[in-house]
Amino acid sequence: MEDGVYASLDIGTTSIKVIVAEVLNNQMNVIGVGSERSKGLNKGMIVDIDETSQAIATAIQQAEEKSGVAIEEVIVGIPANGVDIIPCNGYIQIDPNSQEITDTDVQQVINEACLKHVPSDKEMISVMVEEFLVDGFDEIKDPRGMVGERLEIYGTVLAVPKSIVHNIKKCVREAGYMIQDLIIQPQAMAHLVLSEDERQFGAVQIDMGGGQTTASAVHDHQLKYMHAEQQGGEFVTKDISMVLNTSIQNAESLKRDVGYALSTNLESDQTIQVDTVGQKEPIRVKETYIAEIIEARIEQIFEVIKDDLDKIGALALPGGVKLTGGAAAIPGVRELAEEIFDVQVDVYIPDFMGVRYPSFTNAISLAYYEGKLDGIQKLINKICLSAHQFNHQGTTPHNQGKSVNQVTASQDETYESSSDIAEGPSFTEKVKSFFSTFFD
Repeated sequence: MEDGVYASLDIGTTSIKVIVAEVLNNQMNVIGVGSERSKGLNKGMIVDIDETSQAIATAIQQAEEKSGVAIEEVIVGIPANGVDIIPCNGYIQIDPNSQEITDTDVQQVINEACLKHVPSDKEMISVMVEEFLVDGFDEIKDPRGMVGERLEIYGTVLAVPKSIVHNIKKCVREAGYMIQDLIIQPQAMAHLVLSEDERQFGAVQIDMGGGQTTASAVHDHQLKYMHAEQQGGEFVTKDISMVLNTSIQNAESLKRDVGYALSTNLESDQTIQVDTVGQKEPIRVKETYIAEIIEARIEQIFEVIKDDLDKIGALALPGGVKLTGGAAAIPGVRELAEEIFDVQVDVYIPDFMGVRYPSFTNAISLAYYEGKLDGIQKLINKICLSAHQFNHQGTTPHNQGKSVNQVTASQDETYESSSDIAEGPSFTEKVKSFFSTFFD
């Protein structure tokens, strides 16, 4: 990882989180945290610019105070809503008067090969490069400095609806900050949550947020599939509130204090007092009943996600499923997921001093991912960002002269897949079918 200080911004439905991380000698330490209850968001989407901007400013200021670092730029995560995953390839002829391939040549080949494939209602956020070719020589990771006549690229574009990008950037700008990088959230998460082997051979990651649950499949170190289901932990809270006739605040406390996602694992005689509307005295409710309410909603979310993952055979990937996000902290979620997905399931919990909660995974992963970017990917991200950069003229950053380098946001996608998978194939046959049809 590159030494430096990184600030990341996770704009979630229920809370906005900021992480300030310092990387030194290839080790990352969290030195500041900010968290503010979200305002102006619904199901992962910004619906009120002013309220969201104010919440962002508050969260960043909290992180500044705790870290002692003045933040000017942030790395912002893009949610997985409406993301297109678009294969691309193309080439350019290198200027014969040039001695070596330069940053400008890389920018030209990306514009020629990738940007032209982006639909008119989307914006290119990132290009996942499979390889560059110089004069037919393949498997080149960074062509800069090489001499050649023809530069070719094979890769995948991640494109996001323009409205989502505009709203996120406008909120950050109105909060008084600038954007260093925009990163698709599952892309960053994969580098933190999954091991090197899991990214290579393939795994599924599920981010259980407050307003939505995002599933993504990674194989050969690239995102191959993303889907955002518009249900999350906030829906569990609302279910408890509605069924028990109690306030949202009480329902959230019940979920956190005695919540369990697998009712059969609880003793049936345990009860808890619950304040309800229309009752002068609290009533006693069995904890198994609360667990049944939680289980019903989470099971519904997992079943919807499983149907989508089954269509592309993603559950055949050897890495299994990694759960994270705030709702993944509910006891019994892992066991319920294993019952439904019928694969190995693990819960990822960040292991950083002062931040050991799954709800902070997104924010931490943004800083972690940015710190691990190599030179060519940093250039590509800068090219993508400059292609749709806001005009900051007339905007005064919150802080002058001091900069930290990150904040990020994420998005979602529907990918073409094979649907003709015979009943009851062996595990090996499923994997072969999956690799040959979906991940080629």
